[in-house]
Amino acid sequence: MANPMATAVGEGLGADPSANGTAGCVPATGLNPLPAHEAEELAARFKALADPSRLRILSIVASNSAAETCVCDLSEPLELGQPTVSHHLKVLVEAGLLSREKRGVWAYYSLVPGAMERLAETLTTHATEYSSEASPQR
Repeated sequence: MANPMATAVGEGLGADPSANGTAGCVPATGLNPLPAHEAEELAARFKALADPSRLRILSIVASNSAAETCVCDLSEPLELGQPTVSHHLKVLVEAGLLSREKRGVWAYYSLVPGAMERLAETLTTHATEYSSEASPQR
């Protein structure tokens, strides 16, 4: 009886039929892989988004009719102290998701135009390329 695992490995992706039926590794390159520097930038942005308080801050800023929010207006709805809110804002600014404008003693924050759209576009572009590569051609 044939070993089903040997058959699956021998016929799997990356198998080299000229290598006497043994599987060989073939580097997966894809059509347009995400460059390392871009992956690092995206990881920093997603790390900034991977916190419920920071997501709420983005939501508050984005939903403000003035398209900006004063730091003084964030502590109460977030139920966080001012130093904690300031830390979260700093992370979002450093990630390129919010911009900061100082006016007198207060700082006002707004979404960086297009930042969220660029994140979504990068993900969908690479995910679409990956899924079309992975789909069998008919």
